[in-house]
Amino acid sequence: ICVSLSLFIHCICCSPLAEKRQTLATIKSESRLKHLLQRLPSYCPESMSCLWSIKPCDCVVFLLSSGVSRKSDGWVGLGCCELAISAECRRECKQVKHFKYILTFSKSDNKPLYSCITKNEMGSTCCSYAGRHTTCREYCQAIFRTDSSPTVSQINAVKEYCQSHSSQLISCVSNYTKSYPIRSPIDSLYCCDRAEDTHCQVACRRILRTMTTEHEIMEGLIEECGSQPLPQDPLWQCFLGSAHPPAKTDVEASPPAKMDCAKLHCCSKANTSLCRDMCQEISTNWGIQTWQEFDQLCEYNPVETELITCLADVREPCQLGCKDLSYCTNFNNRPTELFRSCNVQSDQGAMNDIKLWSNGTIKMPFMNIPVLDIRKCRPEIWKAVACSLQIKPCHSKSRGSVICKSDCVDILTQCGDRKRFHEGQTPERICDMLSPIDDPERCIHLHKYLIPSSLGNSIIEEVIHPCNPNPCPSNHVCQVNRKGCHDELNCQPYFCVPGCKLGEASEFLVQQDAHIQVPTRTGPAGCYEVCSCGPSGRLENCEDMPCVDTTKSCIVGGQRKSHGTSFRVDCHTCSCFAGETICSTRQCLSVDSSDEDRQRFTGLPCGCPDRFVPVCAANGRTYPSACVARCMGFQDHQFVFGHCRLSDPCATKPCQRNQRCVAKRRVCLSDSSDCLQYECVGRPAVCDKNSVEPACDTDGVVHASLCQLQQSGKTLAYMGQCQDVCRRPQPVCGHNGETYNTVCEAFSDRVAMDYEGPCHAVGAVSALASDSACSLIPCPPLSTPGCVPVTPPGACCPLCASMLQILWNKEQMNIFSKLNRNQPVTVHDVLQILRLHVSVPQCDVFGYLSIDHELVVLIAPVDQQPTPLQIEACSKEAEKIDSLINYASPTLVSHVPLSAFLTSETKTSTIRSSGPAPPSPLPLGLCLLLALLLSAASVLH
Repeated sequence: ICVSLSLFIHCICCSPLAEKRQTLATIKSESRLKHLLQRLPSYCPESMSCLWSIKPCDCVVFLLSSGVSRKSDGWVGLGCCELAISAECRRECKQVKHFKYILTFSKSDNKPLYSCITKNEMGSTCCSYAGRHTTCREYCQAIFRTDSSPTVSQINAVKEYCQSHSSQLISCVSNYTKSYPIRSPIDSLYCCDRAEDTHCQVACRRILRTMTTEHEIMEGLIEECGSQPLPQDPLWQCFLGSAHPPAKTDVEASPPAKMDCAKLHCCSKANTSLCRDMCQEISTNWGIQTWQEFDQLCEYNPVETELITCLADVREPCQLGCKDLSYCTNFNNRPTELFRSCNVQSDQGAMNDIKLWSNGTIKMPFMNIPVLDIRKCRPEIWKAVACSLQIKPCHSKSRGSVICKSDCVDILTQCGDRKRFHEGQTPERICDMLSPIDDPERCIHLHKYLIPSSLGNSIIEEVIHPCNPNPCPSNHVCQVNRKGCHDELNCQPYFCVPGCKLGEASEFLVQQDAHIQVPTRTGPAGCYEVCSCGPSGRLENCEDMPCVDTTKSCIVGGQRKSHGTSFRVDCHTCSCFAGETICSTRQCLSVDSSDEDRQRFTGLPCGCPDRFVPVCAANGRTYPSACVARCMGFQDHQFVFGHCRLSDPCATKPCQRNQRCVAKRRVCLSDSSDCLQYECVGRPAVCDKNSVEPACDTDGVVHASLCQLQQSGKTLAYMGQCQDVCRRPQPVCGHNGETYNTVCEAFSDRVAMDYEGPCHAVGAVSALASDSACSLIPCPPLSTPGCVPVTPPGACCPLCASMLQILWNKEQMNIFSKLNRNQPVTVHDVLQILRLHVSVPQCDVFGYLSIDHELVVLIAPVDQQPTPLQIEACSKEAEKIDSLINYASPTLVSHVPLSAFLTSETKTSTIRSSGPAPPSPLPLGLCLLLALLLSAASVLH
């Protein structure tokens, strides 16, 4: 197959598969072509290879045979590109690394890059021998994951913990460590960050990477940084100290403590003091042998399920979709199922496990299980076991990856070698310890994976997962592209955003500029600090939060509820937070209510009548009546009659003469500061050309960014590309009770449409109300035949989407506001962060503050006529987020302000029956284009 790409990039693949040749040869969309090329290794036989030439750069990129290229998925050092000397090569390296290619350079001055890539390739190979033993793999990866030489303690840790699991791993690591220099100048790279001058920091990194002798390095630093090596200078203090380490003694000094704040989040979930203390130890002193004891005493302890699941979330978060496996092929083509570790390393690990188990013994951290010859005794189900333990399917409710007990007992009854069982060992007792769960919604049912996916082997384009597997460097966060690109031909469905690790020993990343809540390094449980992810790639500007007394419990109905527990009181959702019971403000209808009470029940707060006489409150939210506003705590001077969006916040001319007043509508969740509906902006001399966020003005002209729109003196209509359907005002009513000029304007505000026309009715908050006010509203038809819809609280019309109703803590929101220079926390802030947790581009996030002050989040398909598979994917995304909230998983609640979430309830749309044949799946480029061009709004018609 010979396919031309732009600017000297071309691929030659001698595949005999005619259908694949035709597939690639007929594609005209470059973004679509690149998407398919990621899967090219599976199209070519192992004897073939593809050669890429990039002439603008002095480098040649080889896509090796499928087996080797899959191995390159395991790179943990894609930052190798930074070692390329040529700026052009660095740029090309970063561009094509997404296609899993190994780069080699012809010039001798690029040896550091070649060395870096070689090291990471070797690390991928060595650590794959760890099989399903997570801790062994983590110690192995620590050897290859940094620029530093392996320390003695790191080498000893691998020997001690991996010896019983894989002699091949020990041999592989030994071959590497023996050939690695004892000390390298790049071990001191971290010192460069101590320099105050940016030029000095950049020069320092270049010098340490390109010079070898200490004299050259000293001279280079003095010349570039313009300072003498004085001990009081932070740069020299660090560099000189690291360049002359203390002499080794017979007993190696303990390494400095390294934090893993993501894991530390989990320690409070331990049910035993022993596992809680050991969790603290492994989260603050990386590299010690407590991991081995932790595995033996806590990893399979049934009372520590919540702790172990939390740690699993940090190491390997559950993600939708699995594909491109060559051994565990029955796990492929499952775009709406959750997996923790669907990647080629786990695929290889499953194959290695089968080889190890074929010796007749399954080795566990705390026991050995003797088995018969698994090559003869039910080999197909043993393969399903190995693949399940490696690929780790997980359920949204429990997020556990445990095989169902009945399957465990069945396979050990048939294939366990009872002659070699220890005294007292039986299949039942073994499985009581390994797999105590037998609920199909909370454990892995093996028979599901004895057959291929019902979706077949065809490429599924209805639902894609651009960030799974992760195409970004190890120090970048992958985000779904929902903004579009300046260059549509080179538009990727994802962004790679610089990120920060949650601590020196953590692998969990958050995006740059994010505000993160992490446990304090010292102090009791419940003490946190809020930090920001800075451009240095580290958490910085940390400020302490008031400690939360997690020992305080709540007394509810004579029963004691511990901190963090969620429960129901009548129809209310409640949560215990540091001794305070926080509940929703829903209007309840008791079981023994009279018929008259039921007829008068409106389902609105305080039993307010369902008349629509809107008022605008101080928090920027429009309430359907003054009665509802008063019920939610607003005094008469804190609201005015009318819709919030119809008022002009700039009418009083609040800005200075050299500034321009721009309306900035927002609904605030914090009330410790004013919820201003405008901002004063100056006219920037230069806008950031790299900022990609199209903005449409009221004249129907699109601008590359909001900055450029404001610089042109235009008025913003809505964010996003200008749409023909929105050129003329066509009022719609949003779920938040606001009337928008167009559906595009509502979408830009992250609000879904309830019905066409201005708002003139309010729906019930309770499902028990009669909805009399909505009876005259003509609702749009559902987007998909056979859909079982949801009706958001306060809305009139149902829609095919999944819904979260979230109870949140206002006091926590106020604390976050104060720590962020008294900037209010808004609904839009929360929705933008939640969007980052939705990994499928075919689904997007909408939401609003309900009139009874719950946060309502909708995860809806973006296509105008979504397929059942897309609706299912959005439901799974909603269930995933709901579970992360209710289990307070660090992957979600470490983000400020999401850490103020207390509990969540979810309702998902399903497909009642097959109905008419769904529309043909759209091509990837068109599907993404629809999402990026705001077609998500049309799902509400």
